[in-house]
Amino acid sequence: MVVFDKVVKKFGDHVVLDHLDFTVRRGERVALIGPSGSGKTTILRLLMTLESCDDGVIWVEGEPLTHQYKGDKLVAATPKHQRAARSKIGMVFQQFNLFPNMTVLQNITEAPIHVLGKSKEEAVVRARDLLATVGLQDKEDAHPTTLSGGQQQRVAIARALAMDPDILLLDEVTSALDPELVADVLGVLRTIAESTDITMLIVTHEMGFARDVADRVLVFDAGKIVEEGTPEAIFTSPREDRTKTFLKAVLSH
Repeated sequence: MVVFDKVVKKFGDHVVLDHLDFTVRRGERVALIGPSGSGKTTILRLLMTLESCDDGVIWVEGEPLTHQYKGDKLVAATPKHQRAARSKIGMVFQQFNLFPNMTVLQNITEAPIHVLGKSKEEAVVRARDLLATVGLQDKEDAHPTTLSGGQQQRVAIARALAMDPDILLLDEVTSALDPELVADVLGVLRTIAESTDITMLIVTHEMGFARDVADRVLVFDAGKIVEEGTPEAIFTSPREDRTKTFLKAVLSH
């Protein structure tokens, strides 16, 4: 579903991803964990084409995301090619990113109507289904500013799902929330993981959530994967010292 092939990303002289190789299978839920600055969010931003890689190739569903074929050679992709390749991917950000001047329903239906070309009726039916899934069916006429952070994040999840993505990227979706609101958002994501076959890449510091939802955990440090395995293996018997140090620091909070 997703392949990173020797991907390099630098900001100035700082190498954020260092010849990164990894593969995510269709329907797999992969949690990316590790210290701040280890490159996890950059991976999601590359998949959303919010950043471009300096070397290597990213593939999505067998098609190059960052490149396109010219004859039999891979060349840098045009913005149009990237938009088409990215259309299979949805992302939920730390900071909700809802349109404050639109109602909840409008926030969810805007892109399906204007990007996917759905009729307004079809988009509204789907949006109401998704609002029921995230437990906000009574908030369709509300504006985001009147909602709690947890409610806004659940709207953002519904908005991402309204685009029917094959791949859902979750970037620290609970880090901006008050602690008492975190459980609701994680509960919604657990439901989605259990009830759909959507592929998920999850950057999170919520180790309990990673353990519950992920099929596989990748531990990052300094732009490289230092360890990977099942949640059970990573959380109960990590092999690498860097993994042990990181988990000890996170789990002691």
